[in-house]
Amino acid sequence: MWRFVDSQFEGFCMHSTDLVQLPLRQRIKARAERVFGAWGVFAREFFKHPRMVGSIVPSSDRTIRKMLGPVDWQSVQLFVEYGPGVGTFCRAVLDRLPRGATYIAIDTNPDFIRYLRKTVPDSRFIAVHGSAADVEAIIAAHGFDHADYVLSGLPLSTLPDGVADAIAQGTYRALRPGGAFLVYQFTRFTNQLIRPYFDRVDRGFEGWNVPPCYLFWGWKAGGEGAQAPTYH
Repeated sequence: MWRFVDSQFEGFCMHSTDLVQLPLRQRIKARAERVFGAWGVFAREFFKHPRMVGSIVPSSDRTIRKMLGPVDWQSVQLFVEYGPGVGTFCRAVLDRLPRGATYIAIDTNPDFIRYLRKTVPDSRFIAVHGSAADVEAIIAAHGFDHADYVLSGLPLSTLPDGVADAIAQGTYRALRPGGAFLVYQFTRFTNQLIRPYFDRVDRGFEGWNVPPCYLFWGWKAGGEGAQAPTYH
């Protein structure tokens, strides 16, 4: 089990005398993190990078449970997440993850990575500042040949031309046989994107989310992957 550190009280503990020594912009940023915690960090990064964050509100508990539902946790050795943000899925994943497994979270936003490293004190968790397109190199650098599951909340439809396709292809190669690409999005576009690269794609929908989101599970053939509910 792991303990989530609330940034308002521990994760970003900074005294007033320390704040005074910082430049004005950094002082405002530090105070916002202390007062608003994860929500403040998430909202701030959404307004700075709306195309990369995708939503101003983190995913709901119902979305998290449904998205992770098909995962065979007993078989997981490596779980990877693209775009973890402030760690909305972290608690749920780590609560389910076997003791000896590893969870690698990859994000291009250095503020999110800094926040996660401060607030997720679990030896199984590794926050990596990098691109999802480099997933094969990243997992290899940490001693793994393949990932069992890859979770993504990246807004694939707004990424630069070719990037989403590169991520989908790289993810398929990075997965073990029987593994799955778990994707939650706010558009049906993802189905068209991942279907050419995966052997089976199951679909779902969660209305209790802001905004409501589409769920996709892209499976790599060759294993006993569980099947998610299919919605048409």
